Amino acid sequence: MKYVVVIGDGMVDHPLKELNGETPLQRAQTPNMDFIAKNGVCGMLQTVPNHMEPGSDVANLSIMGYDPKTCYTGRGPLEAASVGAKLSNDDVAFRCNFITEDDGLLADFNAGHISTAEASQLIDALNQSYFSYGKFYLGTSYRHLFVYKDKNADSLKSTPPHDVVGEPIKNHLLSPEDDPLSVKLNELMYKSSDVLAKHPVNQKRLEEGKKPANMIWLWGQGTKPQMTPFMEKYGLKGATITGVDLIKGIGTYLGLTNVHVPGATGFYDTDYCGKANYALETLKDHDLVFIHVEAPDEAGHAGDIDEKIKAIERIDHRILGKLLEELPSMGDYAIAILPDHPTPIELRTHTSDPIPYAIYSPGCMQDKTEEYNEKTVLNSFKNSSKKFMKGYEFLQFFKDFSTQKK
Repeated sequence: MKYVVVIGDGMVDHPLKELNGETPLQRAQTPNMDFIAKNGVCGMLQTVPNHMEPGSDVANLSIMGYDPKTCYTGRGPLEAASVGAKLSNDDVAFRCNFITEDDGLLADFNAGHISTAEASQLIDALNQSYFSYGKFYLGTSYRHLFVYKDKNADSLKSTPPHDVVGEPIKNHLLSPEDDPLSVKLNELMYKSSDVLAKHPVNQKRLEEGKKPANMIWLWGQGTKPQMTPFMEKYGLKGATITGVDLIKGIGTYLGLTNVHVPGATGFYDTDYCGKANYALETLKDHDLVFIHVEAPDEAGHAGDIDEKIKAIERIDHRILGKLLEELPSMGDYAIAILPDHPTPIELRTHTSDPIPYAIYSPGCMQDKTEEYNEKTVLNSFKNSSKKFMKGYEFLQFFKDFSTQKK
């Protein structure tokens, strides 16, 4: 049996007046998602537990079958595993964004999507100048890591930079502000601009009319987590396909194979076809593949309706279309499509609202939901006897579903 879970990060949304009350998912042309919904079963899933932040870390852990309330320690340590940072029990790993600061404001949380090649030079410069504070690790594009050796830093309060774009930086620093650790790390964030602003990489970006990566932003910190290996928990040999270090980090902790796809960028230009092709190849010696696509989430954060619709359609046509065409030749299979969380255009950040899922396996149950979108799945759900499923229950449900023939 082969299993594929396709995750359109932040794919679902709220109705938009610009789309005459529709969501981007409703407006998009998604024949393959609709096929899965109509010929399989749909439902609603709570991927973010109550009282937890609606991050992709928490939501994707849920989808992969793990209860965040028992194993989540922060986003930073999850990404640490993907960039080769070996954490000790006293280490705290922070996510480290390159941001654009302008006149005291957080002008851009991703520094104009700086390239990884450019970022590499900046990370080297930071390590040379501020090694006494801790160590910086290169990630992808604007997403990097900082490791600080004092487990007490885990208790500080930090703020996701994408939640405070356009706001004064001084209002959203690490807190409590009078804590000695906050003082030291906030100092590091401000001092980083001394190195970054005058660096040749940023001087060139300014000359080319691009946003500079002239400051760092520390957030999403945590300590080393403990998780039961995926094979031990579910009896399946699994893999991840993604352009995002977070998902690779989760995969590393779970013992999944992180498959490298050239051109998987974690942005609008990611290689959708490449992800589908590598997934099919990986399934020759794996049981399950998680295919994660970041593009809809990026469009949601940018408030870009057109790009979100395009990303959804590319997931449908280039990934799901290819999978539905090729999977039958591999024998019995099951496929799922779902987001991890909503990233509404109007809010430009994540919410913890329940999300719709659709799963299909030839010869298995059908509930004949006509289309896959927020409204149709929710209405079908309300008219059924189904209950909201907890996120971490989804994977076992998906696995069991494929054995329940009509």
